[in-house]
Formats: sequence, structure tokens, C-alpha cells
Amino acid sequence: MGLNDPQWGNRNGGGPPDLEEVLRKLNARISSLFGGIGRRQKTAGGGGQAPQFKGGSLGLLVIIGLLIWLASGFYIVDASQRGVVLRFGKYLEATQPGPRWHLPFPIETVEVVNLSQVRTVEVGYRDNVRNKMLKESLMLTDDENIVDIQFAVQYFLKDPAEYLFNNRMPDESVRQAAETAIREVVGKSKMDYVLYEGREQVAAAATKLMQDIMDRYKSGIVISKLTMQNAQPPEQVQAAFDDAVKAGQDRERQKNEGQAYANDVIPRASGTAARLMQEADGYKQSVIANAEGDASRFKQILVEYEKAPAVTRERMFLDMQQQVLSNVSKVLVDQKNGNSLLYLPLDKLIESTRASTTAEAAATAAASAAATASENGTTPRPRESGLTRDRETR
Repeated sequence: MGLNDPQWGNRNGGGPPDLEEVLRKLNARISSLFGGIGRRQKTAGGGGQAPQFKGGSLGLLVIIGLLIWLASGFYIVDASQRGVVLRFGKYLEATQPGPRWHLPFPIETVEVVNLSQVRTVEVGYRDNVRNKMLKESLMLTDDENIVDIQFAVQYFLKDPAEYLFNNRMPDESVRQAAETAIREVVGKSKMDYVLYEGREQVAAAATKLMQDIMDRYKSGIVISKLTMQNAQPPEQVQAAFDDAVKAGQDRERQKNEGQAYANDVIPRASGTAARLMQEADGYKQSVIANAEGDASRFKQILVEYEKAPAVTRERMFLDMQQQVLSNVSKVLVDQKNGNSLLYLPLDKLIESTRASTTAEAAATAAASAAATASENGTTPRPRESGLTRDRETR
């Protein structure tokens, strides 16, 4: 009844509408819809009748409750999720993304599992690398050294059914598998390899071994990445280990410096040796040629000597005297056959003095060159003998 109804306020002395009449009309409509029969009972001391809800109202409540119960079976699975339907606690099926329905509780239940979520497990520390868990982080290497390793493992799910039914504590299973794998890899490696040279290789090998372990467990877990947060010797021996590392670095530096010096000296020494070998070979060829020439000249002189021994002997004597006296600065005067007027070849004497001075300077320069060569590790070229020089002059 609306407020604009002219009958409003004219009933029951202008008061509000009768509630009993409203309830009676509502009961009649429900009975006509669901076939219920409204039973009436006379009220004590009055001529009116009040409605009494029995079969129709109870059926309506049952139907409404049934509809609500059936509606509770609807659920929605996101694109990154999978639904696992359980019937009386037993695995029934895995549902794909989208709106889904299952028999409501307690017949069937559904577990929604996120497959794309990346989960992280920390080994050797909790929340911060400074908050160490020494029981997990201390490991023994192949060369019987102890290393302190903290790392994090990231994983996601590939099979929701295996994840739910084969894992009681998934994070703890991953942590134990990670610790087992890393201990096996570290136990087969040297300390320097684990700390410096092969950290990435150690992480890769441990990841593969962890995945094999999780696959054998049928855990439905895929290991995504193993990240080394920290790898160092234990704090108790850190100072001594740093000293050993510095000593090793100094050794490598000195080896590199020595190798650089060797790379600089050896080529120069090899070049000097090759040059000396070539000079020695040239000197050898020169001596051999001079000796062969002297031998040939001696044979020719011998032939002439056999023809005229006296003349050849005198000629050889004069040649030798000329050769010897040409290198001296003295003047020989024949007083018996000479006259009172002496002629001295001053120009020849001056030239000979200059020549001797030049020879001395050349000898000094050669001595200083020989000293310099000996300091540099080279060998000066051997000088020819005076006899060889005389033979060449002749």
C-alpha cells in the first residue's frame, strides 16, 4: 500500500496497517507458489485467526539452504593458479583457470595453488647475511678446509597435486635438498675454486643436483635459481686467510714482473747472440781467406825462391825492413857514407806522429767500447793480430 493510497490511515481508526493481514497475505502467496497449505488456528478469546507456518515455510527454508549450499561450490581460478579438487580428502582432478564448480563441502573441497609465484628459501642465514646459521653454512672442501657459504634458492611449482600430497613442509624440503646438494659439490672442490674461481660453476652444479633430488621425491617443484650471497673462510681464521691471500697475490705479482723482465731481456740477448754468431762467422771466413791467401802467396814465393834463392832472400829481407821501419819514428843515418849535411824528412816525421796519436785514440776508444759491451753482457769482436794486418798491407 503506497502513501498516495486514499485508504491510507482510514483503517483501524487511522493507525498503521494490520501486521496479521500482511503476514496472512504473504503466507497465501508462498502457499500458492510451493503448494503449501496454511493451517489456521483460532486464537483464544477472539474471533480473528493468526497464520501458523508449517510445511510451506519449512520447505522454502530447505530450498533456500540447498541453493546456498550449491552456490558455495562455485570458485574462480586465476590464470597463474590451478585448482585441486578433493572428494572426501582424495585427489579428484586439477582444474584450469576460469570459473569452476565443485560439489560443496563436505563432499568436495578445492585447494587453489599459485604456480607462477616464485618462492625463496635461505640457507646459511635468515633474512640477513649477518644473521648466520653456522650449522648450515659451514662446509668442508676437498682439500680439508672449512668455508662459510650463504645462499638463497628460488623455486616455483610445476605440479599442484604433487606439491600438495607429496610435501609436508615444502620450504624445509627444499632447504634440506639445497644443503645436501651444495655440501656434495663443495666436498668435491678445492677451497680456492669454491671461493674465487668457480662460484658460478658450483651454483650451477648444485642447482642441477637439487632438481634431481626434488624430481626423485616427486615434489612438483622446479628449482629456478641458486644465488651465492656470501662465500668466505670462517671468521675465526679470516685474518690468517687474508694474509695468505695477500702473500699469494704478491707471489703472482713478482712472477709477472719476472716474466716481464725475462720477456725484455731474452729477446735482446737472443739478438746479441745472433749478431755475435754472425760476426764470428764473418771473422772466421775472413781468417780462412787470409790464411789461404798467405798460403798461396807463400807457395808462389817458394817457387821463385827455388829459382833464385839469394835474390829472393835479399828481396824478402828488404821488404821486411821496409815494413818494420815504416812504422817507427826513428831516423837512421849512415855516418860512414854520409856527408856533413843531413837531410831530415820532417814532414814524414810529423805525419807519422799524427798517425801514432790517431792509433792511440782508436785503441782507447776500442777499449772503452769493450768495457761497455762487457757491462751489457755482450762480447766484443776479437781484434785481428798484427801479423794479419801486415799481411793485408802487403
